[in-house]
Amino acid sequence: MDTHSFKIYSSTAQLPDTWDKVAQENIFLQTHYLKVLEDSAPTNMECFYIGIFEKAELIGVALAQYLNLNKLESFGERDQCLKTSVRNFVFKNFASHVLFLGNNMITGQNGYEFTKAIDYKNIGDLLLECADALTKYFKDQKVKIHIVSFKDFYRHCADELKKHQFSNIYEFNTQPNMIFELQKQWQTNDDYIAAFSKKYRDQYKRSQKKAEGISIKELSLEQIIEQEERIYELYHHVAKNAPFNTFFLSKNHFSTFKKQCGDRFKLIGYFLNEKLVGFHTLLLNGNVLETYFLGYDNQVQKEKMLYLNMLYNMTKFGIENQFEKIIFGRTALEIKSSIGAGPIMMSGFIYHTNKWVNKFMPKIFPKLEPTLVWQQRHPFKEN
Repeated sequence: MDTHSFKIYSSTAQLPDTWDKVAQENIFLQTHYLKVLEDSAPTNMECFYIGIFEKAELIGVALAQYLNLNKLESFGERDQCLKTSVRNFVFKNFASHVLFLGNNMITGQNGYEFTKAIDYKNIGDLLLECADALTKYFKDQKVKIHIVSFKDFYRHCADELKKHQFSNIYEFNTQPNMIFELQKQWQTNDDYIAAFSKKYRDQYKRSQKKAEGISIKELSLEQIIEQEERIYELYHHVAKNAPFNTFFLSKNHFSTFKKQCGDRFKLIGYFLNEKLVGFHTLLLNGNVLETYFLGYDNQVQKEKMLYLNMLYNMTKFGIENQFEKIIFGRTALEIKSSIGAGPIMMSGFIYHTNKWVNKFMPKIFPKLEPTLVWQQRHPFKEN
């Protein structure tokens, strides 16, 4: 550990020149994306950028986010029940100041990147030391961090971290990340549709028929700015009806994203009678296609099977542009599995800074997480 050190930055302007070289494998740690967070982060979020050094050389980069849940208008309005009310009370009073090591806005292992091999004991040590340093920083600002969470590790990484200091931290699994591994033999969208069993080919045809009258086009930066209010209205409708929220995007988030990332960020608009009724976004991350936030008019979505058509269109884009896989993220697991995505379990680690509360974390946490029962669909013909 004596050869490794870290430095925490609060602005992208302070980052070392070699930052993007170290982060080249992951767009979510590159300065273009970090500037999106800096210029249009949710109002209740503050971001920190962590440089990890071996002697004087930058060999790793990481992201941390502080969330103040007291500033949140709603934790999610879909599930109105006693469990939700209890959860909201607990979050407001015992867990409103949350520190994430990782990115709370997306699903996937996007919290850190290294250019050199570094063992998991050192990674664990560095993550814990960064958390301590940031907790102290906030204490000096008279803000008490309640909860520290280390977010989104694939199974192998979680198991390796647990062999060291993370063995003492409560590990949690929430909804899986829905990932679609695209088959090499699918050269066109027709190849993909042909692989469906009859039931799911019929579903595809039905959704296409329902979507008649909808026109689809990619929006330029100027068009995104022009439609900013409407885009936000559609996004906000979907976001507030999610089972649980820790943030809401700022209104200028999508135009800022387009401005910073150019062609690597796509916002696709769905129009009915020339009015924007839905949109989805994509981020091109090397050979991986990342799905990002979306929004829709609920009435149109029901009538036109809009959400399902968006999923098919994202898949079509992935196949035609020869991506290896599509990250569909959490939520709507069943419908995502019906187009071919499969669940990949991810782990996080969490502790409460109050030792007494932390002791009961294994009992408390499962009671706060909305329970989910779903059936995985298998849409392809058996070979």
